[in-house]
Amino acid sequence: MEARGEMTRPTNAAIAESPHQNLGDLTPAQLRVLERVNSGLLNKQIAFDLGIAEATVKAHMTAVMRKLNVHNRTQAAIAAQGMIAKARATTD
Repeated sequence: MEARGEMTRPTNAAIAESPHQNLGDLTPAQLRVLERVNSGLLNKQIAFDLGIAEATVKAHMTAVMRKLNVHNRTQAAIAAQGMIAKARATTD
């Protein structure tokens, strides 16, 4: 039971199944960052890999999380995986 004023965190399954913005709403740079987050890379590693500043990676992740309506990078990766799976299911 949820106490008054308390928020519960959604489960990974709920995140993957919930309606999020389309990945097409993300810029190419945001998609590149999200792909690397999904691969488990740290911000510093992503920055090195893409040749950008770590602060830029953080800015991209903030925008990604806002667009996908999630609260952290793990939820963003899960949401992206869910959207990719749904896209594949509709094209098969």
